[in-house]
Amino acid sequence: MDIRLRPTALADIPYVYETEQMEENRAYILPWENTRHEQSLANPDIRHLIVEDAKKGNSVGYVILAGLANPHASIEFMRITISEKRKGYGRKVLQEIKRLAFDEWGANRLWLDVKEENRRALQLYLSEGFIMEGKLRECLKTNDRYESLIVLSMLAREYKSWTQT
Repeated sequence: MDIRLRPTALADIPYVYETEQMEENRAYILPWENTRHEQSLANPDIRHLIVEDAKKGNSVGYVILAGLANPHASIEFMRITISEKRKGYGRKVLQEIKRLAFDEWGANRLWLDVKEENRRALQLYLSEGFIMEGKLRECLKTNDRYESLIVLSMLAREYKSWTQT
């Protein structure tokens, strides 16, 4: 299956909200208000993108990246949220985001954080060459409990080496 990324439009915000609210997604992200999504569309430092199945043309998720104007060439992969789970879309999106970040946007570093309990996502990032940098211990309070974040990154030279093997 092939995917296509396109800029999120205002008309996509209800889909984005609905995807965030899915039970399988809500536990692993910090949902934004619709107004924050809308504001991000006009921010030159952020890329808010809809993921589409290239063959079917339907939306299957969205991603948010920040730091496109970062003078240190460090881009944050803020969010990947997929509405059609266990079909391989997440891996395809991650591969395309790496290509965009390093080959098109000239990033030196692509980084992200993931909730420690999101084992499936953590395994995906590690299997795609991301390096674990550390843990932000109990840095998020969700309801009545604290959660930790794992920080991972990939450098341009690691991406180059990864794509040559």
